[in-house]
Amino acid sequence: MAIKVGCFALISPFSTLEAQLDQIKQMGFSCGDLTDNSDGACLGGEYGFTALASLDANPFDIKRMFESRGLELSSVCAHANLLDPAAPSRYGTSQIIKAVKLAGAIGVKHVITSEGDPKTDFGKSLSDAEAVFAIAEKLYEPLKFAEDYGVKILIEPHGHVSDSVDLMGEVLDRCNSDALGINLDTGNLWLGGGEPLEMIERFGSKIEHVHWKDLPEEMIEKRGTEFGCGMSLIALGDGVIDIESIYKALVNVGFDGYSTLEIAGEEAVMKSFEYLKKLGAE
Repeated sequence: MAIKVGCFALISPFSTLEAQLDQIKQMGFSCGDLTDNSDGACLGGEYGFTALASLDANPFDIKRMFESRGLELSSVCAHANLLDPAAPSRYGTSQIIKAVKLAGAIGVKHVITSEGDPKTDFGKSLSDAEAVFAIAEKLYEPLKFAEDYGVKILIEPHGHVSDSVDLMGEVLDRCNSDALGINLDTGNLWLGGGEPLEMIERFGSKIEHVHWKDLPEEMIEKRGTEFGCGMSLIALGDGVIDIESIYKALVNVGFDGYSTLEIAGEEAVMKSFEYLKKLGAE
C-alpha cells in the first residue's frame, strides 16, 4: 500500500478524545493515533476538557471509539522519561507495558516511545554510554511483553540520544530485540541535530512509522540545542526541512506504512495532507 497519512488526536485544545476523532474524520483522514494517555482515571476526561485516554480502560472501548467513526487506530503513543530515575510520577516502563498490552489486545502493531529530556541532576549528568544503558534497561521488560503480544515498540527521535543517528544505533544494538524499531520524526530529528536522510539510509528497514513535521527558519539557531517539539505550527513544505526528499527516501527503502501529521491548526494540517498526497500518499 502507499504511505498512509493520519492525524494526531490533539488538534483542538480543551476537547475530548471523541471530539478530536470527530474532527479527524471530518478533515478526511482514515486513521489517527492514540496520542495522550496515562494510568488510572483523569479528571479532564471525566469533565470533558482533555483528550487523554486511560491505559487502564477497556482496550475494546477505545477500538470501538475509532471504528464507530470509520477510523483506523494507527499507533499508541507512549512517550516516556527513560533517563531520569524510575518513580511513580514518571511515565516510564510500567506505562509502556500497559500501552503494549492495550495495543496487543486490539491488534494495533505499534507503540511509540522515546527517552525525552531528563529533568533531574541524575539524568542530566549521564554520559552517552550511561544514557544508552538507562534506555535499554527501562525498555527491557516492555520489549519482552511486546514480543509476546506481537507488538513493535518504536523509539522516536525526541532526546539527545535518539536524535543522534550513531547513538540510536547503540540503543538498537544494546536492546537487541526484534520487537524494537524506529518511528522517524522528521522535525524532532532535524531539530536535535540529526539528519533524517542519514537515519533512513542507516536504519531504513527499522523505520515502521513516521511523524511528519516541518520547522520554520527561525529554528535553525536552536538546532542541536533543543530536543523534540510536540507539534509544528507550519505546514509541510513551508519550512527548512526537505520533506520531499525524506518522503522519496522512505519510498526507496520500501516504507509503506502509517504516518501521522503532528501539526497544529486545521489549515496547516490540511495543507500538509494535500502536500503529502501530491507526493503519492493517501
